[in-house]
Amino acid sequence: MNNKNNKGFNLLAVILIMITTSIISAITVGIIITNSSNNKEGLTYGKLIKDDSLQEFLRVYETVTNEYYDDIDKEKMLESAMNAMLNYLDDNYTTYMSKEEREALAERLEGVYRGIGITIQNQTIIELNPEGPAYNSGLMVGDIIIGVDNETFEVNEETSSVVSDLIVKAIKNTDKDKVTIKVKRNEDILNYEIKIENIVINNVTSSLIEDTKIGYIGISIFSNNIGEQFNDALNSLKDLGMEQLIIDVRNNTGGYLDGAKDIASAILPKGKLIFSLKNKDTKEDYVDETTEALDIPVVVLINGASASSSEILVAALKDSYNATVIGTTSYGKGKVQQTYTLEDGSMAKYTTALWLRPNGDCIDGKGIIPDIEVPLETQIDSNGEEINVDNSLPKAIEYIQGQN
Repeated sequence: MNNKNNKGFNLLAVILIMITTSIISAITVGIIITNSSNNKEGLTYGKLIKDDSLQEFLRVYETVTNEYYDDIDKEKMLESAMNAMLNYLDDNYTTYMSKEEREALAERLEGVYRGIGITIQNQTIIELNPEGPAYNSGLMVGDIIIGVDNETFEVNEETSSVVSDLIVKAIKNTDKDKVTIKVKRNEDILNYEIKIENIVINNVTSSLIEDTKIGYIGISIFSNNIGEQFNDALNSLKDLGMEQLIIDVRNNTGGYLDGAKDIASAILPKGKLIFSLKNKDTKEDYVDETTEALDIPVVVLINGASASSSEILVAALKDSYNATVIGTTSYGKGKVQQTYTLEDGSMAKYTTALWLRPNGDCIDGKGIIPDIEVPLETQIDSNGEEINVDNSLPKAIEYIQGQN
């Protein structure tokens, strides 16, 4: 994402310790492209100075800040004004983000974060990232964190947010390269000094399905490094003798447009149309310019949370490669956003174009209908709780085996 111009999960009991605990709603990750200039055409700063409506706004701002009876937080008032301006457009994907929200989004999409590589629920470590420094430090899943650096505390719900805040504070301090974590393990109290590092988020999972020549690649988000991760997985599967491929973008809510383009280019023949962008003035086609291509059956798995860049990839593979789509109808986000980062670190994200699939359709509000619909099924587990059953992957395996 460009430094100047360039919601997933809600923050529940589980807190992923990266740089920040601000985790925003995933669908609005969307499709992000880089903005190359501040003000390409149309209104210029010279014209804005002469704009009567803007001058009226500034006069109201001046009057209120000077004459309002109570103290005013001018930064928050202007933030509200920017929010109102973007909300006026009545576009779900045109939004204002605080500095914290923008940092969380940027970190998620960058594919690299500064941290120690642990996931905690309340004060308990529930996961260790194998790529993170905490993994080899001696910390264990189940350890209860009772201290961070020089701060110690009891084990209770009230202190769970304090734990995450202290770890985040330590990680965000660029002058620090280590953090001390004190944990309770059974009856033992243990201290660990853990190095703070940049950790690569692996957004691709891959394997050769047992007793078959079917490759499986799951993509969780279209991060900045997703093309490289996908190609590594694809080449590994080729080395294992892959003869068919299943690509899974279920619950993948989007990310960088270039990520979808890079993955499609690894599969499509050169010259095939990937997508088109249509703004209020022009329409531009984007085709595969690489020499790489596959020549094997491909199935793509989607569901209602497959959105934006996921849908671009699915449509490209369906229309330009004749891939088979299995699952449930996708989310239906056919808009593309650019972003503008303000001096205070906050960000405006605004829609600049519609994207069209190779067959010319815009899927906004409609989604992509699968070739083979596999409705979501649930069952009751041993604890009496309802859980989802993955019946799309078995159907994809059955279908693709029949293509030989």
